[in-house]
Amino acid sequence: MTEILFYHLTESKLEDALPPLLDKSVERGWRVAIQMKEATRRDALDAHLWTYREDSFLPHGTDEADCAEDQPVLLTTSTENRNAATVRFIVDGAEPPPAADYERIVFMFDGYDQEQLEGARSQWKRLKGEGHNLTYWQQTPEGRWEKKA
Repeated sequence: MTEILFYHLTESKLEDALPPLLDKSVERGWRVAIQMKEATRRDALDAHLWTYREDSFLPHGTDEADCAEDQPVLLTTSTENRNAATVRFIVDGAEPPPAADYERIVFMFDGYDQEQLEGARSQWKRLKGEGHNLTYWQQTPEGRWEKKA
């Protein structure tokens, strides 16, 4: 069954919290898709991932690229799985694809954005009702992730 995680951003923005999680995913050999609602957000996040750290390189591309299917990390506005990802990050309240299509789905949501917070609660309720095992992670004041019961 798909592992489903909810990451509640309370101390940092997505642009700061997402790259380390993507780095770990790539280190583990996982193929990743990051789904958001809008192309402008996708393009801004794409630009950010090229420059977020000087001493790091995160191989990635967007669903508009010629070789989208070859990207280990693909930023997309679609529910399609063009790069055969096994891990799917859902950000900015995007509507996720079927959970069974992935080994892991990670919902990341801004705790100070009421629409994202309500969307995450709705997804939690729906997925819990479908019988999935869910875990909830919240940031500590230092920005670390802490699993909550």
